[in-house]
Amino acid sequence: MAASPLLLASGSAVRATLLRNAGLHFRARDSRVDEDAVKKRFAGSDTDTLALKLAEEKAQVVSQAEPAALVIGADQILSCCGERYDKPRDMDEARANLKKLRARDHILHSGVALALNGAIVWRHSDRAHLAMRDFSDDFLDLYLATVGDKVRSSVGCYQLEGPGIQLFDRIDGDYFTILGLPLLPLLAELRRRKAVTA
Repeated sequence: MAASPLLLASGSAVRATLLRNAGLHFRARDSRVDEDAVKKRFAGSDTDTLALKLAEEKAQVVSQAEPAALVIGADQILSCCGERYDKPRDMDEARANLKKLRARDHILHSGVALALNGAIVWRHSDRAHLAMRDFSDDFLDLYLATVGDKVRSSVGCYQLEGPGIQLFDRIDGDYFTILGLPLLPLLAELRRRKAVTA
């Protein structure tokens, strides 16, 4: 029996690049899930569970529309000192968030799920701990000027594969989890399901 075609339930260029670089053949379809509504529905959940619920919702919504595909859903939430962070709406919010994260540790909670025939068939969550250094306001201004509007594409206002790496003193966790897709467990499950070559 032929493997189900792979579908990424996301408009994220980073997640698509990770899968493409890993040699996967897939299509991408944005789930258009109302993330705020999901967060309200699971507001009492711990942050790991909430990231996983968002990933599951995205995978399930796309799977219901394309039941023959094996659908990958993923999401990520940042937490620091008991507060959860969303992607910044504008440059002012990005600046404020980075000032709050400066000289503190924070956690990136990443979830990934697979759906088939409209049902979740696999899920995995992971977390990474990151310590921002105590950078100056001058450095913050330079950083924001350098990265520009790209700062709004990440929940933490940084991309480790770019100038964002200069914000940190220490990183403890899987690189792919930090980028928002726990890739190694996902690939292992795809191989187990014969969705990719073992």
